[in-house]
Amino acid sequence: MKDSESRLYAGGALSLLELRGIGPAKELGIEPADRINLITGDNGLGKTFILECAWWALTGSWAAAPVYPRADASKSEPTITFRISGATDRSRPGRAHYDWKRQDWVSTVGYLAIPGLVIYARVDGAFAVWDSVRHHLSALRGEGLAPFILSREDIWEGLRKKVGAKTVQLCNGLIYDWTLWQGSPSSYPFETLKKVLRRLSPPDLDQGDLGPLEPGKPTRIPGGETRLIPTIRHAYGEEPLVYASAAVRRIVALAYLIVWTWEEHKAQAELNREEPQRRLVILLDEIEAHLHPQWQRTILPALLAIQEDLEADIQVQFLISTHSPLVLASVEPYFDETRDRLFRFDLDDKREVTLAQEPWSKQGDTVGWLTSDVFGLQQARSREAEAAIKAAEALMRGDAMDQYPEHLGTKEQIHQELLRLLPGHDPFWPRWLVDMDLLPKRKGA
Repeated sequence: MKDSESRLYAGGALSLLELRGIGPAKELGIEPADRINLITGDNGLGKTFILECAWWALTGSWAAAPVYPRADASKSEPTITFRISGATDRSRPGRAHYDWKRQDWVSTVGYLAIPGLVIYARVDGAFAVWDSVRHHLSALRGEGLAPFILSREDIWEGLRKKVGAKTVQLCNGLIYDWTLWQGSPSSYPFETLKKVLRRLSPPDLDQGDLGPLEPGKPTRIPGGETRLIPTIRHAYGEEPLVYASAAVRRIVALAYLIVWTWEEHKAQAELNREEPQRRLVILLDEIEAHLHPQWQRTILPALLAIQEDLEADIQVQFLISTHSPLVLASVEPYFDETRDRLFRFDLDDKREVTLAQEPWSKQGDTVGWLTSDVFGLQQARSREAEAAIKAAEALMRGDAMDQYPEHLGTKEQIHQELLRLLPGHDPFWPRWLVDMDLLPKRKGA
């Protein structure tokens, strides 16, 4: 996007996003709530796509490759319409169209919205960070230093960018900042990082899990590395973070980026003699990636409470994609229909992609969520077990069995398949055994 000088803002909360002529469908629209927005749907239907476009609407930049028009889009069709609502509840829609000659998106926005912060945790482990204060300063200088797109390596090692004859250090990286903060005479901001890590930790169930994510003592590692490397304390001892599991590394990186973004924003606001902003948007693609089910069940409630570790009056909006029924089950005690929404990508009867808000309804457990409209499984079983049970139910109803495979054509065949596939405590057994008169006979009966 080339006209960023007309868009010196980063947005409060995203309240509207409408897309035409781009992506998996000719038209898609979403009206996010001001707190939790959960986006579900099958692979390939557009969950990551909608997050990429949400990032663009909030920042005026692309976190990765720009979105280009569909092959069947007309010249005037590709448009992105959005609305960003600020703390004063004043908002106006913005609109961008695709300029075919420039092969770029051009915005018609010329207003100043309520500024804030945006963090985008991408599924590949990369992050994008937008700070309206730093962006404004960079734009005034003509430096083009914002937003910050950090690869997985940048998060750990830092990000530098050449501007003219000088090189600007945009982010020190987790390894440097962690050890710097930990060794600082002032416990701040290391105490904040510890709080966020503790909150995002896996549940401490005393069942052989990792336990809380607590910083250990920095250490040297083999291989000629001269730096001290942060460590994390597990039940089995302290481990250098560079050797930690994929799950631990992702959560540690998320905790660091949240704390770093907030601390850098406050520092730059102080240099500008401004008050820090109170709006934060967090985009998370597949929040459950790499996490054990126990951890999946606690990660979203933990994120909801993070603002308490930063500043009590920060307003946070979440846009989160997920495939996990445990994530949805975990949010049931916290979901507020006046502030939160659930969305689902689907295919309609014409095999066209749709995106719609789902009515919120508690399902109680993961089986309930798996068999709900959100995930669409008829049964939370293997496909083979589901087929066997369907055949058994058809036989009990007296239906014709010619539509079922040959190995499920008779009562005895179905019974043998059920014995092979179902555990002894499966709740389907009583129905089958009673209806088919297969209960073992008692002696003397």
